Amino acid sequence: MAPKISLFVSVFFFYFVSLHADTLQTYIVQLHPHGLATSLFTSKLHWHLSFIEQTISSDEDPSSRLLYSYHSAMEGFAAELSQSELEYLQTFPGVIAIRPDRSFQLQTTYSYKFLGQNQPTSGGAWYSSHFGYGAIIGVLDTGVWPESPSFDDQGMPPVPKKWRGICQEGENFNASNCNKKLIGARFFARGHRVASKSSSRNFIQQYVSPRDSQGHGTHTASTAAGASVPMASVFGNGAGVARGMAPGAHVAVYKVCWFSGCYSSDILAAMDVAIIDGVDVLSLSLGGFPLPLFDDSIAIGSFRAMEQGISVVCAAGNNGPLQNSVANEAPWIATVGASTLDRSFPATVRMGDGGLLYGESMYPGNQLSNLQKELELVYVTSGDDRESEFCLRGSLPKEKVRGKLVVCDRGINGRAEKGEVVKEAGGAAMILANTVINLEEDSVDVHVLPATAIGFAEAVRLKAYINNTKRAKAQIIFGGTVTGRSEAPAVAQFSARGPSLYCPTILKPDVIAPGVNIIAAWPQNLGPSSLPEDSRRVNFTVMSGTSMACPHVSGIAALIHSAHPKWTPAAIKSALMTTADTNDHFGKPIMDRNKPAGVFAIGAGHINPERAINPGLIYDITPDEYITHLCTLGYTKSEILAITHRNLSCQEILRMNRGFSLNYPSISVIFKNGKTIKMTRRRLTNVGSPNSIYTLEVMAPKGVQVRVKPQRLIFKKINQSLNYKIWFISMNRSPGKDQMSFAHGHLTWVHSGNNSFYRVRSPISVTWK
Repeated sequence: MAPKISLFVSVFFFYFVSLHADTLQTYIVQLHPHGLATSLFTSKLHWHLSFIEQTISSDEDPSSRLLYSYHSAMEGFAAELSQSELEYLQTFPGVIAIRPDRSFQLQTTYSYKFLGQNQPTSGGAWYSSHFGYGAIIGVLDTGVWPESPSFDDQGMPPVPKKWRGICQEGENFNASNCNKKLIGARFFARGHRVASKSSSRNFIQQYVSPRDSQGHGTHTASTAAGASVPMASVFGNGAGVARGMAPGAHVAVYKVCWFSGCYSSDILAAMDVAIIDGVDVLSLSLGGFPLPLFDDSIAIGSFRAMEQGISVVCAAGNNGPLQNSVANEAPWIATVGASTLDRSFPATVRMGDGGLLYGESMYPGNQLSNLQKELELVYVTSGDDRESEFCLRGSLPKEKVRGKLVVCDRGINGRAEKGEVVKEAGGAAMILANTVINLEEDSVDVHVLPATAIGFAEAVRLKAYINNTKRAKAQIIFGGTVTGRSEAPAVAQFSARGPSLYCPTILKPDVIAPGVNIIAAWPQNLGPSSLPEDSRRVNFTVMSGTSMACPHVSGIAALIHSAHPKWTPAAIKSALMTTADTNDHFGKPIMDRNKPAGVFAIGAGHINPERAINPGLIYDITPDEYITHLCTLGYTKSEILAITHRNLSCQEILRMNRGFSLNYPSISVIFKNGKTIKMTRRRLTNVGSPNSIYTLEVMAPKGVQVRVKPQRLIFKKINQSLNYKIWFISMNRSPGKDQMSFAHGHLTWVHSGNNSFYRVRSPISVTWK
């Protein structure tokens, strides 16, 4: 994995990437913001080149090593560097840190209705924000397919005057591909090219331009701000009007992801120019495993973006349900987990003994719902290597599977790829069986042959039937599209979980949003399964992941920005969090598999755009307060400089801010070393009604007493701020050595009157160490 990229105007980063894959590597070098007088050079580019010139041999052109020169998100550059050159550069005065390039992975119609945005009613999110008109969402991903109807600009307002971006030309892409919807497009491939020099993978054809070769970026961009497209479907499945969360917002695409991954140097370069271009929201459906903030390029870059008033929304990652797996943990980032919709695509297996197994699939659509006949079942086992069970390429003997319904275990290779393997071996249909790792996760695919996916419990029943029946048979019955019957939202099993590994005093993820079986725009160079063998072509397809959840929140953040253009990123995130739902559409608690979801799975809850547009109260945070928070956590001066680009003394900051608490919308309390009392402070700002009184509701975490003063907040005017204090008294004994225990609750401020009603809810997480 390559390091995440940072954006900072005052910190200096140097990326050094290799000319010779065996000796050179890409590095980020961060310098003290005031380490050298740049006035000695005619430009910052020349200043950056001077560092390379002093590091490499005299007969080599320093510009041949340079990848990027950064100016906005941070001060520095990317370039190629050998180990000895790296060690020499580390001795230069003013060098704060040097980091290797890292690779991040992508975290992969109806959802706007599910979120209550069906009609632009008075006071609703669409009405209040005029569909997000004027807002600009920057999407860092795999690029865009500009001809998609989701990027049609009919009815769009003019390009905002503040926009300074471009439509970068390249392979099969020119300036005319941009319009009033897709107002900008760029691509960043230098880090990818250097990293790919040593790759043993076969070369895959991809567009050297902003044009999308993979589909992921087209899908996420249209989810955030796609135009309304009537009669959208995937072969008849999920039919309806497709539109993004902010259909009136503008989109700027920054292609940073390639088939080999998404590299820090490219991500940082994109963030660098996006800040200058004038985006209002940055959407990054990228991630990996958690990193310390001072070593996390996305965290560093996002701090600089936040300082410029840009909301940064990131995927929480797909490493759930593992504890501590949540990525993009920085408190100034909105971190989004994934949830389910109440829409399903039933494809039931009827076994020869009459038993029914519930499954889901998007093949073949409604038109062939009852044409799949009963077939002989086969589950090919091959001993210790288990390749046949997983239907890996070349593992299925044609004589065993020809004309049969083949069972494939999930894992190792892609779900849709297994169907292609079965098809090439002569199989007639497939049942994709979840294992103990996936349990009941129900992500669907647009398979290349008749197929369905079943959960782990159903897979156990199916295999028992096969093992106990001489000639097992089964039939797949396709049921089209069903909405409104399932309990939703629920937490997606793959959605990464807290608590935050490196920032446990901040509850992450912040919220969850639809991320399972999301239908959105798709390019015309790929079939809906993404497989190169798939010759079918569609305008829309289905994908799952926190990658899909992230742009939902990015779009809603754009709506809030459009309705409240002076709000800070922290205010926008507060509105998203304090209005989030903790119950599903049946009024029952949101579930995480077979139990009510905890705060480490849902954070503040499931996004509710209709309430977020008018939250009543907000918890605002200034950039300086984030820095004070880092000081309270014991970050060193050099670490804070690396993160914030500010050279400050924590000793002085803490002396001036005794008893400081970060004004975060959620509350995380940690009892350790035998302490039993904790006090924290919060500050609420009235953005609702003047002359309003808020009263307190508290559900204390188990084993904790909670006391709040005052218990009423009386706001006389708009934008007035009031403080309150919370004391947490532990009634539990500390757990044993090297053990931890958790509890959660919530604190809610309620206002009812003057034709307005607000519930401003903060989840509470308590940890005993």
